[in-house]
Amino acid sequence: MSDLRNNLSTKGKRLFIARHGETIFNLAGRIQGNAAHTPLTQRGFAQANEMGRALARYLESLGARDEGKDAGYGLQLVASDTGRALQTLSVVCEHINLDWHQAAADVRLREIDMGEWEGSYYHSLEGQLQVDRERSLFLSQAPGGESYVDIVQRLGMWIEDQSFEHDMLLISHGMTTRVLRGMLTGREPLELIGAPIADSLPQGSLVQITDGVETIVHLGAGESEKA
Repeated sequence: MSDLRNNLSTKGKRLFIARHGETIFNLAGRIQGNAAHTPLTQRGFAQANEMGRALARYLESLGARDEGKDAGYGLQLVASDTGRALQTLSVVCEHINLDWHQAAADVRLREIDMGEWEGSYYHSLEGQLQVDRERSLFLSQAPGGESYVDIVQRLGMWIEDQSFEHDMLLISHGMTTRVLRGMLTGREPLELIGAPIADSLPQGSLVQITDGVETIVHLGAGESEKA
């Protein structure tokens, strides 16, 4: 994989990136990982609705929809293949008049694999799971799970596969979107984890990245990221 920091071009296209809405595991304080199907809570649906409304307003302000209400906004739809990401995308799509069935679900956009810790309550891992609370980062790699460097590798392959012919809406996960944002904006790897990572944003936030520059489209009111 090439050093993506040498070429941050998206050919002028906008990449709208967000994490899924709050889930039943988020609410219960459990580690989700990727295997469990964890539906959105009422607050999670509200967050998805807020992001959808904000994105519709933003696109309208850009004049991005000029062929009438029924034409939609022409965004390429991409998501992690997990239920919570696809569920969030379906809600956002209603606000921008796009067909959720056209979305491409990609396993490379999944959350950090938490291995043997998946499904555990955070409080049950006291003394095992080390967390940098200031940065909202895991410092311990789960047994059988991924490191942040592993996330960089799979996201790097995803980025290299993109032609950037259209603006894109991408729904993924807390840690994964932060690494993706860090890569797409050319951040230096954080020594603690050996990978570039963007600042934590509240759940329900939506950003735009174009040619290495990030803009916050909507700042949510949820909690910071947990896997």
